[in-house]
Amino acid sequence: MAIIVNLDVMMAKRKMSLNELSEKVGLTLSNLSILKTGKAKAIRFSTLDAICKALECQPADILEYREKP
Repeated sequence: MAIIVNLDVMMAKRKMSLNELSEKVGLTLSNLSILKTGKAKAIRFSTLDAICKALECQPADILEYREKP
């Protein structure tokens, strides 16, 4: 996939665990884990909004586009 999810990078920068983010965002650990590993097929804007608020970042800090070779 050409969309790279950098959620783990932002969580590390903010020194936030998956459990803590899960509580702040209101998502299950399994759903956040799917997103974090890049296995998610879609993300709701409301979820992206909540993650950005919790991590104090921009969507571009979490999602990155890389062209396939």
